[in-house]
Amino acid sequence: MKTYRIALIPGDGIGKDVIDAAWQVSEKVAGKTGFGLEPTSFPWSCAYYKETGAMMPADGIATLRGFDAILLGAVGWPAEVPDSVSLHGLLLPIRKAFEQYANIRPHRLLPGVEGPLKAKDFDILCIRENTEGEYSGAGGRVHQGTANEVAVETSIFTRTGVERILRFGFEQARMRRGKLASVTKSNAQKYSMVFWDEITALVAADYPEVTVTSYHIDAMAARMVMAPESLDVVVASNLFGDILTDLGAAIQGGLGFAASANLNPDRTAPSMFEPVHGSAPDIAHLGIANPIAAIWSAAMMLEHLGEKTAADAIMDAIAAATAAGIGTAPGQDKTDTITKAVLNALS
Repeated sequence: MKTYRIALIPGDGIGKDVIDAAWQVSEKVAGKTGFGLEPTSFPWSCAYYKETGAMMPADGIATLRGFDAILLGAVGWPAEVPDSVSLHGLLLPIRKAFEQYANIRPHRLLPGVEGPLKAKDFDILCIRENTEGEYSGAGGRVHQGTANEVAVETSIFTRTGVERILRFGFEQARMRRGKLASVTKSNAQKYSMVFWDEITALVAADYPEVTVTSYHIDAMAARMVMAPESLDVVVASNLFGDILTDLGAAIQGGLGFAASANLNPDRTAPSMFEPVHGSAPDIAHLGIANPIAAIWSAAMMLEHLGEKTAADAIMDAIAAATAAGIGTAPGQDKTDTITKAVLNALS
């Protein structure tokens, strides 16, 4: 029997609860479809940082490299550890070290979920470049604390980085409905974003069956609200993708449904899967966190590992639970109630 080694990083706040829920569902579907899961849990979090002065140990990346995949709950506790510390101490190093350059987030309404828009029949796959661009970390500050202080943050776009994320997007569009939207702001950013547009045109020549449309980020934000059903695959830079995917979560009913995958498409290192709702300190320990985003992320993990039957079974079980009215609104149901509904649907 095939067994996959999975690194679990529950993290902070509600991360512990939702990862527990996702793991219960993953173990059950594994048993039903004939493969094994071998978990190893790591305490890396803001609490770990307070104890050790680091978000993960010095050999953290080397440790994770031996796993087939990583399932992350949530990281962040801004009242005690600045988000800039937690992000640059754990998430970004993992994404960059393992070349997880494709961040993918599905946006669609689950049965029984009421989104804020009139549109109900949309299915958008947002693909965000995940390792460079605006989040490259290049820059600095001088004359700190003085009237002459200067802060510089430099975006870095490489031909390799831009082309590979666009090719990944075109491949996804070819397997879906054959439409790709490339998002830039090339009217204002005449170097990096014009560069992105030029690479889009070059790559598009290799995919004549895919219809390509270029949008400015502001126009795309409006389109996701006014005509989300017109979109199929959306590809954007690190910053623009970050913003658009939170908008996508909003139109699909909220962050409780926001699943994501940080993929190494070349499979030279483990990929990481996570809900994107954050640690939610305001509701931590109340037992009301919606675990659907984490369970959905686990389904994405199993599909990436080649267990599509299991992934489809999880998605069917989630849909059955929400169609019955369970987990469809924030705070409506306990975490355990939603988890049990998904587990029961698997049966």
